[in-house]
Amino acid sequence: MENNVHTQGIVKYANRNILSGILFGLGLAAFIDETVFHQLLRWHHFYDKSTTDIGLISDGLFHAFSWFATIGGLFLFADLRRRNALWLKRWWGSVLLGAGAFQLYDGIIQHKLMRLHQIRYVENVWLYDLIWNAIAVIMIVIGSIILLQTRKILRKQKELNSNA
Repeated sequence: MENNVHTQGIVKYANRNILSGILFGLGLAAFIDETVFHQLLRWHHFYDKSTTDIGLISDGLFHAFSWFATIGGLFLFADLRRRNALWLKRWWGSVLLGAGAFQLYDGIIQHKLMRLHQIRYVENVWLYDLIWNAIAVIMIVIGSIILLQTRKILRKQKELNSNA
């Protein structure tokens, strides 16, 4: 990065890039989960411990949550673009981190601890759980690596700005 107005904006709004990406990633992962696994494949509902009607209502609330998170992330994204402070690499790392965090939370907390639903109601659900959680961990690791790379760049840029 060179020392100019764009770079100063990126440094100033580095954390907002993370917030925007995490919100968008959470919302996107939740939207894909709800659309693919709840609606298209009909493997489960958000809440499966009641009637189908309650399951559908819970899916609607879950879908609303995913859209609020997605839209919130996109509003922040637009603000970053307007301020000339969008750092795409940092943003994409945060998207992966947010999506992976949502998926791991869903796979461990909602599926296993709270038992709100399972990925799929089959005899060997452990295979589905393993794949679901492994994909989540992969997204978290890749997102974290990207964020660590951008953090090193951020630190160098802050040093350059303080020396100038």
